[in-house]
Amino acid sequence: MSEASWPQRVLAVYVDLLGDVASLDEGFGPVSVDVPANRWLDAVTAARDRLGCTFFDWLSAVDELPSGFRVVCHLAARRTGAVEHVLIRTALDREAPAVASVAEVFAGAGWHERETHEMFGIGFTDAAGHALALEPLLLADEFEGHPLRKEFVLASRVAQVWPGAKEPGESDASLRSSRSRRKARPPGVPDPADWGPQ
Repeated sequence: MSEASWPQRVLAVYVDLLGDVASLDEGFGPVSVDVPANRWLDAVTAARDRLGCTFFDWLSAVDELPSGFRVVCHLAARRTGAVEHVLIRTALDREAPAVASVAEVFAGAGWHERETHEMFGIGFTDAAGHALALEPLLLADEFEGHPLRKEFVLASRVAQVWPGAKEPGESDASLRSSRSRRKARPPGVPDPADWGPQ
């Protein structure tokens, strides 16, 4: 009898752990498992203990505006001659997103959770469900907002001329004096009339 493939092993572990609540995606890239947010800690622990994923690579989030956020953790299991990868994913609501911390399972996850909290505003909780006090990691203390959220306006793009607003060889003076040239804005930056001081 041949040994089960990596996707089959992953599926077997998560069907046993979560029943039909977990879903497996074997598409492009590593095998991905979607789990409910309330089983996030169990799912990451199962990857370590039952699949042999002892290598924690990274943890972050994706802003899936308008529905919410997806927290993603990439883990790997080493074996002779190969490395197997798995992505554990969970969806969070947009309002007050929070999920259990996995820093007790993988100590290196603490840094990633602090970054995810700072950049996306996602909270992490301890085993009792209490919110962790995550210290700022990358941004200045006076910085307000979460810069990787899609609704966050990049003020520097609004305040400075976008490089694509002028043709090669045009100077800033010729750009200002041209009446026929339409001012270009980078994608995702709102019209200055809709944003900023009124």
